[in-house]
Amino acid sequence: MNQATAPITAHPGRLLAVLAFGGGAYAMLQSLVVPALPTLQRDLNTTPSGVAWIFTAYLLAASVATPIAGRIGDMFGKKRTLVVVLAGLAAGTLLAAVATTLPVMIVARTIQGLGGAIFPLAFGIVRDEFPRERVAGGIALISGLLGVGGGLGIVLAGPILAHLDYHWLFWIPLVVIVATAVATMLIIPESPVRAPGNVDWTGAVLLSIWLVCLLVAISEAPSWGWLSARTLGLIAVGVVVAVVWMWAEMRSPSPLVDMRMMQLRGVWTTNLSGFLLGIGMYSSFVLIPQFVQTPVSNGYGFGSSVTQAGLFLIPSTLAMMIASPLGGRLSGRFGSKVPLVLGSTITMLAFLLLAVAHTEHWQVYLSSLLLGTGIGFAFASMANLIVEAVRPDQTGVATGMNTVMRTIGGAIGAQVVASILAANVLADGLPKEEGYTLSFVLMAVALAAGIVASLAVPGRRPHRVHAVTLGDAQPSTEQAGG
Repeated sequence: MNQATAPITAHPGRLLAVLAFGGGAYAMLQSLVVPALPTLQRDLNTTPSGVAWIFTAYLLAASVATPIAGRIGDMFGKKRTLVVVLAGLAAGTLLAAVATTLPVMIVARTIQGLGGAIFPLAFGIVRDEFPRERVAGGIALISGLLGVGGGLGIVLAGPILAHLDYHWLFWIPLVVIVATAVATMLIIPESPVRAPGNVDWTGAVLLSIWLVCLLVAISEAPSWGWLSARTLGLIAVGVVVAVVWMWAEMRSPSPLVDMRMMQLRGVWTTNLSGFLLGIGMYSSFVLIPQFVQTPVSNGYGFGSSVTQAGLFLIPSTLAMMIASPLGGRLSGRFGSKVPLVLGSTITMLAFLLLAVAHTEHWQVYLSSLLLGTGIGFAFASMANLIVEAVRPDQTGVATGMNTVMRTIGGAIGAQVVASILAANVLADGLPKEEGYTLSFVLMAVALAAGIVASLAVPGRRPHRVHAVTLGDAQPSTEQAGG
């Protein structure tokens, strides 16, 4: 069915609300466990390296599933695929809620990671179903939820653990996920756009292998050593398999990921920007809570509890909620490149401020506010830039690969700063202040490179776009276009 003539069968505001709740629940589950890892280590009777796999398994599964499910959605229907993904996310969350041993929890978190496909599927649904003038705003809002949900998870983990047990980290999101799955079946129409061809299972297997090798090496590098044989060996295997994967995809009649699409300037520059911005966002989730929890007796830090540490990320979370839809409006007025450059610049300034001024509470709060604003602008624009650069039948897999690039960048950023802090410790085992300062500076450098990458993104003539809000009352009859 042609996009230009397909009737809209769902109210944009209701459709956006369903997609927003699903994406927000997934993003929150990603970060909820981070402050809870010490509690999970104690209650599941495991070691620090063992409990780390609760986060790593989620990351690996999400990275593998996101582009594959995005491609399947492009081919067989985005609504159908989204329902399956939400059902899997609900099953994994239920298993995590009742888990009492580490192996069961790791299996549950692996299943939960399949929910990473929610975002590319949601972007595709918005592109297929929304009127053209509302596409950029809808995509911007949903894209921003990846950061909003991540920040909210850090904020909520402390109060939940203070008043309940770790099982409630999963029972609460489970209610939202189940409700979202039901609403998806009732409210979201099946997309009319289909990509021809068959599923390239060889490409899917090769993609899974190189992603797993790379992410396991990065995740374990702080404990194995960055120059250890295991780390370098896994990275080498990942690189070789990635080259084989690209070779196979270029020769496949129906590739999982079209390499010609990945070579488009609007795609690879946006993916590079996403990689560098991911470094900054995920490292902030590690650095800020850990910094403010450091006892004042160490000469820095504020001696905050887990709950109090989460409060320092509230400005960031609120700023993302405001900046994401505003980024959609900027995309409509000036083109999506403008909020990407602006977001990268503001995020870099946030890390520079942390590097030179972190002795007072207000300085960290201000940096958190800048981080949320910058990430909100940047994330809102990246999905729109990808959508503008590819055909409608490539939306799911293209935005899925962009999400993977952010995830890989985030994994590298988080583990690099963890290694820096571990290499600069005091006699009591806590990191030196110099370790945090160096980490903040390195993140600023990464974001400076992000500014360069964002400037390389090709500019486009903006369409007239109005940001979609959950309360929009008047749906248009004009179908979204490519």
